[in-house]
Amino acid sequence: MSTASGKLGLIAGNGRFPFLLLDAARAHGMTVVVAAIKEETDPEIDQRAEADPAIRVHWLSLGELSRLIETFHKEGVMQAVMAGQVRHKQIFSSIRPDWRLAKLLLSLRTRNTDMLLGAVAKVLGDEGIELISSTSYLEPLLAKPGVLTARAPGEQEQLDIAYGRNVALAIAGYDIGQTVVIAGQACVAVEAMEGTDAAIERAGALMRSLAEEGEASTLARSLTVVKVARPKQDMRFDVPVIGIGTIETMQRAGATCLAIEAGRTLIFDSDTIRSRADAAGIAVFAMEHR
Repeated sequence: MSTASGKLGLIAGNGRFPFLLLDAARAHGMTVVVAAIKEETDPEIDQRAEADPAIRVHWLSLGELSRLIETFHKEGVMQAVMAGQVRHKQIFSSIRPDWRLAKLLLSLRTRNTDMLLGAVAKVLGDEGIELISSTSYLEPLLAKPGVLTARAPGEQEQLDIAYGRNVALAIAGYDIGQTVVIAGQACVAVEAMEGTDAAIERAGALMRSLAEEGEASTLARSLTVVKVARPKQDMRFDVPVIGIGTIETMQRAGATCLAIEAGRTLIFDSDTIRSRADAAGIAVFAMEHR
């Protein structure tokens, strides 16, 4: 894949996603213009630019939509991609919007992440900057269907996956979150603004507190984590991602099974994830998209 100008704009959030996309785009011979978000992007991005003249980094605050557009125009960027998470609470609490973003925020019918990012994508498109899929250059990292670990989900875990998938799709449809944590076909935690890892940690803490109080009863069983894409997922942003941190968080929380959607979830460092999950006795299963 390549863009008409041979340049790709990269709007970089947190985590390893921006770096993986950066490496993949460079492997395709693209010049990459990085819009690094001061509140989110790892400063390591500067080291990549120092080592490679085809990578140019511009640091912007989260609310500087006009400056983002001006930067891409000056650099001759006509296609861009969003990669890496921008924490939901940052979007709605920490930013100081410029006039363009303030106007956009006032125009939103609902103030959820999907609505906001879709509106930003439209503004970029109106300015001649096409926002392309966040899985561009990374399609080999999309989960393949089936069992991805040595251990397959057990009978109880399969029941929890089936129940959890329906719940997760329902909340994802309302853009509340994409992850639920299930035990014994009961919903222990639902992801909201705090993010996936925090939801898993909250479920683990709840189960520990029940056990300490001697009230675990029917919930005294392991946790299953179900993560889905939205029913009408826009692949340009907020595509589900799992990495080593997901497995580590599950292990701390006492979760034994992870279910994700095949073809709609990116898996970073899959070999390490598989070995870590196998060592922890965690089953990872990629569900067929329906």
